[in-house]
Amino acid sequence: MALTVIYAGLNKSKDHPLLTRYPDSRITEYVKNFNAMEFKVGAKGSPARTEAIEGDATVIRYFYNKPDKQPSALELIRNYQNAIKAIGGEVVYERLPRDSDGGETTLKVTTGGKDVWVRVEPDIFGAPTQSYKLSIVEVAAMQQVITANKLLDELNRNGFIVLYINFDTGKSDLKADGKATVAEIATMLKSAPALKIAIEGHTDNAGQAAANKTLSEKRAQSVMAAIVASGIDAKRLSASGFGQEKPVADNRSDDGRAKNRRVELVKK
Repeated sequence: MALTVIYAGLNKSKDHPLLTRYPDSRITEYVKNFNAMEFKVGAKGSPARTEAIEGDATVIRYFYNKPDKQPSALELIRNYQNAIKAIGGEVVYERLPRDSDGGETTLKVTTGGKDVWVRVEPDIFGAPTQSYKLSIVEVAAMQQVITANKLLDELNRNGFIVLYINFDTGKSDLKADGKATVAEIATMLKSAPALKIAIEGHTDNAGQAAANKTLSEKRAQSVMAAIVASGIDAKRLSASGFGQEKPVADNRSDDGRAKNRRVELVKK
């Protein structure tokens, strides 16, 4: 798709529907196309890494109208972080402003069946007014269409099945699509009363190995707890985590890391 640049005066530039502009600011640059962008991610105190995200991209630059009404770089960052948190999103990276650096933050939220990534970059060098840039990429969340019958067939044929259950970065709470997958697992187990399975969590190699193993264990336990809550006897299940110990793909690529972030069901 060809690059399209639209400036505010053409009346086609607009705020992104997910995020409004800071009060008393105007759009001066607007780009919307299908593109790949790099976003920094990483927990506080850990080295940042970069993820390339491909999807429907929107880049908007705003200038403040009056110097006395423009926020500090930190105030701007906090405002957008709070806006994302208010709709169930999370902060996946931040670099706080310094004397010669306006800082930046990476935000992520899943909404409308899409993962939305946002980078906020305040500018501290403009005079008399400053600007900031929003870079937003929307990508369809990984969907896994699976039924109880397909689960049982694959377990009987291969002895295991790989599931890509979406979790927020660093978290183990099941999301809506994960709960739907668990419902199919429970249906499968009800249809095969003698079947017992081990639930195994796996991660990519980003971050500390010990933390990844703990996270994978918590995710496996979360899946197990949801299955038990669906009426399955806990004695038929076990949960364990292997962290980054058993990769199935190359961790040097985004695609490989995505394949390594998985939950496996293993027939006992």
